Amino acid sequence: MTLVSLLFGACAQKSSPCAAYPQVEKATTVLSPTRGNNVFGTVTFTQVDDGVLVEADIHGLEPGNHGFHVHHLGDIDSSDGTATKGHFNPHSMDHGGPFSEVRHAGDLGNITADSSGYARYHRIDKWLSLNGPASIVGRSVIVHAANDDLHSQPTGAAGARVAQGVIGVSGIAND
Repeated sequence: MTLVSLLFGACAQKSSPCAAYPQVEKATTVLSPTRGNNVFGTVTFTQVDDGVLVEADIHGLEPGNHGFHVHHLGDIDSSDGTATKGHFNPHSMDHGGPFSEVRHAGDLGNITADSSGYARYHRIDKWLSLNGPASIVGRSVIVHAANDDLHSQPTGAAGARVAQGVIGVSGIAND
Protein backbone atom coordinates (compact mmCIF):
# COMPACT_ATOMS: atom_id res chain seq x y z
CA MET A 1 0.00 0.00 0.00
CA THR A 2 1.39 3.40 -0.91
CA LEU A 3 1.72 6.38 1.43
CA VAL A 4 -0.90 8.28 -0.59
CA SER A 5 -3.51 5.57 -0.18
CA LEU A 6 -2.75 5.36 3.54
CA LEU A 7 -3.29 9.11 3.89
CA PHE A 8 -6.54 9.06 1.92
CA GLY A 9 -7.75 6.12 3.99
CA ALA A 10 -6.95 7.93 7.24
CA CYS A 11 -8.69 11.11 6.09
CA ALA A 12 -11.83 9.13 5.21
CA GLN A 13 -12.24 8.15 8.87
CA LYS A 14 -14.60 10.48 10.78
CA SER A 15 -12.34 10.46 13.83
CA SER A 16 -9.21 11.34 11.88
CA PRO A 17 -7.32 14.60 12.35
CA CYS A 18 -8.27 15.43 8.73
CA ALA A 19 -11.97 15.69 9.61
CA ALA A 20 -13.40 19.09 8.72
CA TYR A 21 -13.66 21.70 11.43
CA PRO A 22 -17.03 23.41 11.89
CA GLN A 23 -17.32 26.55 9.78
CA VAL A 24 -17.29 29.78 11.78
CA GLU A 25 -20.27 31.95 10.82
CA LYS A 26 -19.90 34.70 13.40
CA ALA A 27 -17.14 36.18 15.55
CA THR A 28 -17.23 38.95 18.12
CA THR A 29 -14.77 41.32 19.77
CA VAL A 30 -15.40 43.12 23.03
CA LEU A 31 -13.23 46.24 23.00
CA SER A 32 -11.60 47.44 26.20
CA PRO A 33 -9.75 50.71 26.68
CA THR A 34 -5.99 50.86 26.65
CA ARG A 35 -4.24 52.68 29.52
CA GLY A 36 -5.50 56.24 29.97
CA ASN A 37 -8.47 55.86 27.62
CA ASN A 38 -12.22 55.30 28.06
CA VAL A 39 -13.07 53.68 24.71
CA PHE A 40 -15.21 50.54 24.75
CA GLY A 41 -17.60 48.69 22.47
CA THR A 42 -18.24 45.61 20.38
CA VAL A 43 -17.39 44.52 16.86
CA THR A 44 -19.24 41.66 15.20
CA PHE A 45 -18.01 39.82 12.11
CA THR A 46 -20.52 37.71 10.16
CA GLN A 47 -19.48 35.51 7.22
CA VAL A 48 -21.71 36.32 4.22
CA ASP A 49 -21.62 35.21 0.58
CA ASP A 50 -19.43 38.06 -0.62
CA GLY A 51 -17.11 38.49 2.38
CA VAL A 52 -17.52 39.40 6.03
CA LEU A 53 -20.08 41.86 7.35
CA VAL A 54 -18.33 44.07 9.93
CA GLU A 55 -20.60 45.85 12.44
CA ALA A 56 -19.21 47.99 15.25
CA ASP A 57 -20.67 50.08 18.07
CA ILE A 58 -17.98 52.03 19.89
CA HIS A 59 -18.26 54.59 22.69
CA GLY A 60 -15.89 57.00 24.45
CA LEU A 61 -14.00 58.31 21.41
CA GLU A 62 -12.99 61.87 20.69
CA PRO A 63 -15.21 63.25 17.89
CA GLY A 64 -13.78 62.62 14.40
CA ASN A 65 -12.11 59.81 12.48
CA HIS A 66 -10.18 56.96 14.11
CA GLY A 67 -8.13 54.25 12.42
CA PHE A 68 -9.86 50.87 12.72
CA HIS A 69 -7.96 47.67 11.98
CA VAL A 70 -7.64 43.94 12.51
CA HIS A 71 -4.17 43.37 13.97
CA HIS A 72 -1.96 40.31 13.60
CA LEU A 73 -1.98 38.88 17.13
CA GLY A 74 -4.75 38.35 19.66
CA ASP A 75 -2.41 39.26 22.52
CA ILE A 76 -3.95 42.10 24.54
CA ASP A 77 -1.65 41.75 27.56
CA SER A 78 0.06 45.12 27.03
CA SER A 79 -1.74 48.13 28.50
CA ASP A 80 -0.97 50.21 25.38
CA GLY A 81 -2.14 47.66 22.79
CA THR A 82 1.27 47.11 21.20
CA ALA A 83 1.36 43.34 21.89
CA THR A 84 -1.12 42.91 19.01
CA LYS A 85 1.72 43.84 16.60
CA GLY A 86 0.91 45.29 13.14
CA HIS A 87 -2.09 45.08 10.86
CA PHE A 88 -3.17 41.61 9.78
CA ASN A 89 -1.47 41.20 6.39
CA PRO A 90 -1.46 37.56 5.20
CA HIS A 91 -0.81 38.57 1.56
CA SER A 92 2.19 40.88 2.25
CA MET A 93 0.56 43.94 0.69
CA ASP A 94 1.10 47.67 1.33
CA HIS A 95 -1.22 49.61 3.64
CA GLY A 96 -4.32 51.11 2.04
CA GLY A 97 -7.95 51.98 2.55
CA PRO A 98 -10.87 49.58 2.77
CA PHE A 99 -11.71 50.07 -0.91
CA SER A 100 -8.12 50.00 -2.20
CA GLU A 101 -7.06 47.19 -4.53
CA VAL A 102 -3.76 46.98 -2.62
CA ARG A 103 -4.17 46.85 1.16
CA HIS A 104 -3.61 44.78 4.27
CA ALA A 105 -6.53 42.42 4.91
CA GLY A 106 -6.87 44.14 8.29
CA ASP A 107 -7.22 47.67 6.84
CA LEU A 108 -10.79 48.60 7.74
CA GLY A 109 -10.21 52.34 7.28
CA ASN A 110 -11.72 54.78 9.76
CA ILE A 111 -14.61 54.78 12.16
CA THR A 112 -16.17 58.22 12.69
CA ALA A 113 -17.26 59.33 16.16
CA ASP A 114 -20.02 61.90 16.56
CA SER A 115 -19.98 64.80 19.06
CA SER A 116 -20.95 62.42 21.90
CA GLY A 117 -18.05 60.04 21.13
CA TYR A 118 -20.21 57.31 19.59
CA ALA A 119 -19.21 55.57 16.35
CA ARG A 120 -21.01 52.97 14.28
CA TYR A 121 -19.51 50.97 11.40
CA HIS A 122 -21.37 48.72 8.96
CA ARG A 123 -19.68 47.35 5.85
CA ILE A 124 -19.06 44.11 3.97
CA ASP A 125 -15.35 43.46 3.53
CA LYS A 126 -14.31 41.07 0.75
CA TRP A 127 -10.74 40.70 2.10
CA LEU A 128 -11.71 39.20 5.47
CA SER A 129 -12.56 35.60 6.31
CA LEU A 130 -13.63 33.75 9.43
CA ASN A 131 -12.32 30.43 8.11
CA GLY A 132 -9.22 28.96 6.50
CA PRO A 133 -5.56 29.93 6.73
CA ALA A 134 -6.29 33.69 6.53
CA SER A 135 -8.97 33.63 9.24
CA ILE A 136 -9.22 36.65 11.54
CA VAL A 137 -10.49 34.52 14.45
CA GLY A 138 -8.03 34.75 17.35
CA ARG A 139 -6.55 38.01 16.07
CA SER A 140 -7.40 41.44 17.48
CA VAL A 141 -9.23 44.65 16.68
CA ILE A 142 -7.55 47.96 17.42
CA VAL A 143 -9.12 51.42 17.43
CA HIS A 144 -6.59 54.24 17.06
CA ALA A 145 -6.55 57.78 18.45
CA ALA A 146 -6.22 59.50 15.07
CA ASN A 147 -7.42 59.38 11.49
CA ASP A 148 -5.91 56.70 9.23
CA ASP A 149 -4.73 58.60 6.14
CA LEU A 150 -5.14 55.34 4.13
CA HIS A 151 -1.76 55.58 2.40
CA SER A 152 1.19 56.26 4.76
CA GLN A 153 3.33 53.15 5.17
CA PRO A 154 3.27 50.90 6.99
CA THR A 155 0.12 51.73 9.01
CA GLY A 156 -1.61 54.96 7.94
CA ALA A 157 -0.24 57.25 10.68
CA ALA A 158 -3.30 56.56 12.87
CA GLY A 159 -1.57 57.20 16.19
CA ALA A 160 -1.85 55.52 19.56
CA ARG A 161 -4.09 52.56 20.25
CA VAL A 162 -7.11 53.57 22.37
CA ALA A 163 -9.03 50.26 22.48
CA GLN A 164 -8.28 46.60 21.86
CA GLY A 165 -10.06 43.26 21.86
CA VAL A 166 -9.58 39.65 20.74
CA ILE A 167 -11.78 38.23 17.97
CA GLY A 168 -13.54 35.11 19.29
CA VAL A 169 -15.97 32.62 17.78
CA SER A 170 -19.60 33.43 18.59
CA GLY A 171 -21.38 31.21 16.05
CA ILE A 172 -20.60 28.11 13.99
CA ALA A 173 -22.49 26.35 11.21
CA ASN A 174 -25.33 24.14 12.47
CA ASP A 175 -24.93 25.62 15.96
